[in-house]
Amino acid sequence: MLSHEQVWAAIDALAERHSLSASALAKRAGLDSTAFNKSKRLSVDGRPRWPSTESLAKVMDATGASVIEFFDLLEQRAFDRAVPAARRRTVPLLGFAQAGAGGFFDDAGFPAGEGWEQIEMPGGAEDGAYALQVQGDSMLPLYRDGDILIVRPDTAVRKGDRVVAKTRGGEVMAKILATRTDKKIVLESLNPEHADRVFDVVDVEWMARIVWASQ
Repeated sequence: MLSHEQVWAAIDALAERHSLSASALAKRAGLDSTAFNKSKRLSVDGRPRWPSTESLAKVMDATGASVIEFFDLLEQRAFDRAVPAARRRTVPLLGFAQAGAGGFFDDAGFPAGEGWEQIEMPGGAEDGAYALQVQGDSMLPLYRDGDILIVRPDTAVRKGDRVVAKTRGGEVMAKILATRTDKKIVLESLNPEHADRVFDVVDVEWMARIVWASQ
């Protein structure tokens, strides 16, 4: 269930993502510049005041954010508040460019070798999870340059899941698993400007499900 605090935190996060204040975001969306002020989030009698669906639609249109992106922010803010700093742990971190080189993964897609950094993540990052840092704009609008993706190579991957895949040619990419048969794997691009990819199963070295994103 969505909470009042969660929705407003996601709006603040979307504003921050575009280097805007809450007031500037409201103005860009064609709303009154005070519409998202913290003082407007509660009524005079202390009851929570929710943004309207029309306001949310205008904000997403003004920023180019998709519904999926906004709901990712909702989930992320709820998770961040649910896991206190004392329960956070470290996981291995690697950039996408490095991930394409040899020696960083075993045959099953688990971290191996040297060169991994460590990054503090929520306690929900289970054993076997690791982090990849997005580089470039090929994963826009869902993932931006610098975002951190937590992946689990030991978790079952199903149609519709967001995944990180590595080809035997050394290419590493974040996509949506559209189709997987005994012979073919079809990966749908997150960025509409980039074409979907079709691979023979034998040409995909490993594929791991994205379980969390720090955006």
